[in-house]
Amino acid sequence: MNAAKIILVSMLVLLLFLFTCPVQADSGDQKTLYQTSFATNPRWTTNNPSIDYWDSSKEMYHFSIAPGTGNYAYSPSIDYEKGPFTLDYDVTLEEVDESATFRLGFSGTEMDIGKGPNVITAFGNAKYGQIMTLRLITPSAKFMEVTSDTSSYGGSTVKYELNTPYHVRVVYNDDSEVLTMTVTNKATGTMLWSYFLSTREPLKNMNRIYIGSVGDYGDGSTNKFATGWLDNVQLTTTTSSVSGTTTPVTSPPTTQPTYSLKPTTKTTTYVPLTSIPTPAKKSPGFGGIAIAGLAFASAWAVIRQGSRKQ
Repeated sequence: MNAAKIILVSMLVLLLFLFTCPVQADSGDQKTLYQTSFATNPRWTTNNPSIDYWDSSKEMYHFSIAPGTGNYAYSPSIDYEKGPFTLDYDVTLEEVDESATFRLGFSGTEMDIGKGPNVITAFGNAKYGQIMTLRLITPSAKFMEVTSDTSSYGGSTVKYELNTPYHVRVVYNDDSEVLTMTVTNKATGTMLWSYFLSTREPLKNMNRIYIGSVGDYGDGSTNKFATGWLDNVQLTTTTSSVSGTTTPVTSPPTTQPTYSLKPTTKTTTYVPLTSIPTPAKKSPGFGGIAIAGLAFASAWAVIRQGSRKQ
């Protein structure tokens, strides 16, 4: 077989490969719905400015949240109706007294930890010690929660530490209806804990990021605080660059186990976790096929030219 025929065969193999081997789907275009690094005044609204305030020297937001007080601080209004989102923030907890909890959520106007729609991340200090929590209240008022204690998610108990900067990421995949929380040690880059909930319905109509204790009536004790610093808050979504419809920001970790949640209180009804679906893949794009076709045409021209010279 001469060189021209070898080239032709190679091009045919390439075309066959492109048609039979799928490539990853288009990740779409990322859109920022809200962002603040606290380098300038974020103009958050609070009902207790003496303890929840922007610190211009640190370029961070200070908080001191106490149960039973109903204190809050929240961002300017966010234009989110539905679709996937990723919520990121950094937090350093200096003090979390027993029965106190730091919470940051994405919700509607009520910001009540018992009312939906509401996605809540929390760092508490109660019966199981310093553990992390992902709580969801759906638009239809279904309540779901998972904590980093073994009695809740089935894995080893994972606890956070004080005076350690953590990066928290919450990802909502609207195609698979999965909500994932991941906590990472910001200094080392090591993941501390990650788990997920199945929302069982689309999330929608949330318009603010908030911190506070609205709806937390406590145990009657006083002077219990969760105190620390908040930084680098961001909310993004992803829109398809092809159809204009929303697509997932990212998939939750596929290595997460699929335990059923175990109730930690008698009054709470939990929804069992489900397997995370594998994202679909698209067929090869037009660009790759066009390149292979051009190469095929060039090889054919070489063969014809060789034939004329013989």
